Amino acid sequence: MNLQAKLAKLEEVKSACQTASPARERITAFFDEGTFVEIDGFVACGSEGVGVITGYGSVEGSIVYAFSQDVTTMGGAVSKAHAEKIAKLYDLAVKNGAPVVAIFDSNGAKISEGQEVLASYQKILSLSNNLSGVVPQVAVVAGSCVGISAMMAASADIVVMAEDAELYLTAGTDASAKACADKGVAHVVCADAKAAVLKAREIVSVLPLNNLSIAPVSEGAASAAEVKVCAEPAALAEAVCDAGSVIELKADFSKHVYTALATIGGSTAGVVIVKGALCPTCIRKLTSFVRFCDSFSLPVVTFVDTEGFKEGTCPAAAASLSAAYADATTAKITVYTGDVIGAAGVAFAAADFRIAWPTAVISALAPATAVEFFWHDRLAGAENTAARRAELEEEYKDTEASPFEAAKAGMVEDIVAPEVTRNVLIAALDALASKRVSRLPKKHSC
Repeated sequence: MNLQAKLAKLEEVKSACQTASPARERITAFFDEGTFVEIDGFVACGSEGVGVITGYGSVEGSIVYAFSQDVTTMGGAVSKAHAEKIAKLYDLAVKNGAPVVAIFDSNGAKISEGQEVLASYQKILSLSNNLSGVVPQVAVVAGSCVGISAMMAASADIVVMAEDAELYLTAGTDASAKACADKGVAHVVCADAKAAVLKAREIVSVLPLNNLSIAPVSEGAASAAEVKVCAEPAALAEAVCDAGSVIELKADFSKHVYTALATIGGSTAGVVIVKGALCPTCIRKLTSFVRFCDSFSLPVVTFVDTEGFKEGTCPAAAASLSAAYADATTAKITVYTGDVIGAAGVAFAAADFRIAWPTAVISALAPATAVEFFWHDRLAGAENTAARRAELEEEYKDTEASPFEAAKAGMVEDIVAPEVTRNVLIAALDALASKRVSRLPKKHSC
């Protein structure tokens, strides 16, 4: 066979292996146009196929590895060859320090291969978990994601689901995207698979390549929105972050805590807004987000307005919140916007810069309780006890619990007007850009 014949054979085989499918459309759409390079495209490319497309390309100029399961080939069944292609992708990501994006759409394992598939699954799970905190991992659930694949998807740093997708470990549970969002498994839910893939692309584009890299820097334009004292979390985030940059995560899970990725002055940061009493699920949402940001040295900007922990909150849960902030070595800025009461307020104090609005109320006790304890004698003889108590509570807020008293005690570094918060944050993030902290050697916190 001469060269021309061999080249013709190559094109014939390549064409047979690269037939159009939703999986190929998704992985191609994820990358910058014309940059996708397929890996192992000829593996089991006969009439049966292998059910997964793997490769790499660039997203906004940065290398990313990705795989996309092909439900049109044997239902996307995970065979040994299928699993080995994915394992090779993770291995390359380890060696090159690049993010991994997994697009799931499979009806499960190829049961006929039995133990071989389980062994391959175990290999992928180990590689994925070993990569955790080293490179960003984003899972896109575009269709069915069941059994061990569901474990793989849920172990990713961020899970993006299409509305009509399913994610479950065992049958019989509500596997809908809404249910997964309500449980905090899905970080973002999109209208369809195409939108989910594009959202994953948007997320990856603002993250660093790995834990030793810095996040991309963009030209951030200020939002037209104004910072308002009583603004809802989404409105506050929109006002202080760059226009159009906010990506809210876990919006339907534990709504007293708002978490988002965004850029502030062009730099990627994790934004946390606490509004209301903290419960165990709030704490779980908050701590996992802070640890994710810390893994990739993304600054954490926290806005606090909380009356404290909800009654009955386990001390261990409260301790995990304090530990998440104390352990994080990334840049941390805390902004006290409203109530900062008791132990909950102390947990957020482990920050490089603590800033307060004049509206902040910073106290070890709730003002009503403090009045009863310390100023009860001033209630004596009042004609209208309720009115007098309310008056004393306001006085306590303006004096003993004011941010100016907190500043005197060294609890805050600055007090600023709400409307200048964005500028203050940009300056603080710039000052903390080169922060480096060494910890005592340890595997992890208990």
